[in-house]
Parts: sequence; structure tokens; C-alpha cells
Amino acid sequence: RDGRSDWSSDVCSSDLRVVVAMSGGVDSSVAAGLLVEQGHEVIGVHMKLHDQAVSAVKAKSCCGLDDALDARVVADKLDIPFYVMNLKAAFKKAVINDFVDSYKAGATPNPCIQCNGVLKFKVLMARAVALGAEALATGHYAQVEHGEDGPMLRAAVDPGKDQSYFLFPISTDALTKTLFPLGGMTKAEVRAHAKRLGMVTADKPESQDVCFVPDDDHARLVKEMHPDADASGEIVNEAGEVLGYHDGYYRYTVGQRKGLGIALGKPAYVLSVDPETARVIVSTDPDRLLHQGLVAARCNWFDRPAPEDVVHVRIRHRGALIPCTISEGDVPTVQFHEAGRAVAPGQAAVFYRGDTVLGGGFITKALEAA
Repeated sequence: RDGRSDWSSDVCSSDLRVVVAMSGGVDSSVAAGLLVEQGHEVIGVHMKLHDQAVSAVKAKSCCGLDDALDARVVADKLDIPFYVMNLKAAFKKAVINDFVDSYKAGATPNPCIQCNGVLKFKVLMARAVALGAEALATGHYAQVEHGEDGPMLRAAVDPGKDQSYFLFPISTDALTKTLFPLGGMTKAEVRAHAKRLGMVTADKPESQDVCFVPDDDHARLVKEMHPDADASGEIVNEAGEVLGYHDGYYRYTVGQRKGLGIALGKPAYVLSVDPETARVIVSTDPDRLLHQGLVAARCNWFDRPAPEDVVHVRIRHRGALIPCTISEGDVPTVQFHEAGRAVAPGQAAVFYRGDTVLGGGFITKALEAA
């Protein structure tokens, strides 16, 4: 892992023309630097996804003006070509609109998954191929294993940084042309490489929030894009008794405990959100959040397990792996072998066998409480 040998099983021994998605952060900077040291022909690309002014919250988000400048400085230091691609229209259609529409539908979206599946590994991959590149590389913490049956997506060696959960929508064809140079490293090792390479991003903080909602107020964005929509309504218990009122059901998500706006003398938890009635249903019993399974749609499979195979599912990033079986069909039912907590429609269900990602889909509903 010295930047010159045995740092990634993803990289072929022959020289490749590689497009690197350079966000302006330390991870993508090091990915580009290591590929250059390997002798590949590297082209840096920064995706301009939305308009964001430089502000006090700039350190918490990505894709702002300062990030594009940092990416260019790194590219200049590495002496590689660098381009800024304007993908704002595609990003708004595929990510921002999906984000807002999901909240309006009473779901809890994951925009990073949508961005990876559409922007990075479809739109940017097509641009990379048009540039004559044989591979697209990113700074994600994940691994690709190439076998006789094709490529497989695997978790990173550092479980604390693993991002394979966000990458399940990548098509098998795109995965054959994808490199994750950081999958075999820890964050500390990546920062050490950045310092060794003298990169301006070496000590740059990590982005933490949704890049197009830097103040973390998704409800504001929903209201801005749908100013005439009245989403106010009642907060009720499971018997339908009114406990309070809210000014937007899309402010709530399954499992939420804080900020409910009601005082019951004990903690209350959101069980579900009903956009048809604008009601938020809550309970003071935390066990009502335990479910025995889920239904998933829009699944993408690398290696679909048989219905009798026991595999594991993760229903949120950094969530526990839950043993499960998966039914046949395009919209499978996932039966948990242990209770799962706070299954939220709109989030991803990603399936693993060991550290190998079998596939994933988007949760449409939770099965009844366990």
C-alpha cells in the first residue's frame, strides 16, 4: 500500500486510459494520484451538479465552487488533463426531483444512491467512454472482483468506511469498467497518501450532508419546489386519536423520535407517514418499529440468491446485517430471520453474502410488525 504496488486488486497491470471523477475531496484526489503513479493515462473530471454559493456550510457539503477549484489544483499538481462537465440538468431530473417526489410520497429517499446509479455510472460512464477511456474510477470505498462469471461488487476492507451500500444500482456492464482504488485502504492510509503526494485536499474535512441541501433542511426544498402543496395535518396514534398537528408530513420519517412537536410524557416514534391523509402515525411503544420483512422494487442483481438461500440484508447505511430469504419475482418479498427495526419506504435494501454484494432494491413497504 505504498502507492506503487499492491494497493488495489482493481487495477490491471497494463496501462489504461482512466477517467477519474474528482469531487474536490481527499478520496478522489488520492484515487487519481495513485492511478497516475501506476502509470495509467488519467483524465480528471469534475461534475457540476447544482448551483451552490460558497458559504459557512461549505465544509459540510460537496460540489461547490471551492471543490471544483481544489480538484483543479490537484489535477494541475498531477499534471493530468482536467475538465468540468455541466450535468446540472441531468442531476435535477434524476436526483433532486426524485428526492422531492419521494418525500411528497411519504418515503425517505437516499439521493447518494440515485446519484451513483444515474449520474456517475451511467451519464459520466458514457462520457468517459466517449473520451476513449477504458475505465471510470472514483474515490468510493468498495472493491470490484473480476471472476469467470463476471465482476462482483465487494465491501471495502475498512468496515467503518465501506460504501458498497450506495453502489448496488451499478449495472454489470458498468462494473466491468469501474475502478475503486481505495477499496483496500483505511481513511488514515488515504490521508497519508495525500500528504505524501502534497495534495491541497490532504486535511480537507469530509462532506456530511446532502450536497444540494447544505443546511440539512429537506422540507424547505420540498416547499420551494411545491409552494402550493398543503402538506399540513394531524399527528395521530394507531387508534386514530389526534395527538397534535404538523405543518408538513414530509418532515417526518419512519423511526424518528426527536422534533415531533408533541409532548406525551414519554418518547414517541414515527411508525408511518400517510401522504393521502397527511397524517403522521406515532407510537410510544418502540417495539412497534420492529418488522419481520419488507418488499423491494427496482432491484438490480449481480448474483441473485435462490429463494431458499439465507443471505443478509442491510436496510440503512451502517445498519446491522439481518439474515433473510428473498422470494422470486421482480418485486420480491424479503423475509427477515431476525426482527428489523424501522424499515423505511424509499430507503435501500442491499443484500450481501459475506462481503459480496448480491444486489439491492428500494423498499416499498415494511411487512407487519414482528
